[in-house]
Amino acid sequence: MKSVVICGSQRYKGEIRSFVDKLKALGVGVVFEPNFQRQRTRMLKKKEKDRLLSKSYRIRVPAMVHEHFDRIRKADVCFVYNKEGYLGVNTTLEVGFAHGKNMIIYAFEPEKPPNFGGEICRDILFTEIINTPEELMKRLT
Repeated sequence: MKSVVICGSQRYKGEIRSFVDKLKALGVGVVFEPNFQRQRTRMLKKKEKDRLLSKSYRIRVPAMVHEHFDRIRKADVCFVYNKEGYLGVNTTLEVGFAHGKNMIIYAFEPEKPPNFGGEICRDILFTEIINTPEELMKRLT
């Protein structure tokens, strides 16, 4: 079975955790996931532009992104948890990194239309839209 790295915004921390738990329960052996443990819940409720006003946040985030690049390096497949088509700047960097590594990149939902903040350049990097742990597991076997 292939290993998978999960990429996604901190705003979906709980949903990503649930998705990962379901993958593991289905028998996916290696799931690399984002480390959101360092983020305080009240900070996650804020928009990124407001989080960036916090000096401590600005200090922590680059290390977290760099740490996640190491997880991407170790994985066979990338899965982007982009609920409602949302991808933040950090996840966009991670998707670009995964693409540069020639990884298959699955996404939870299609990219938002450009007039709603979507990026056509991200959308073309997605191999397939998969929105259940069961469907992702089938692609990993």
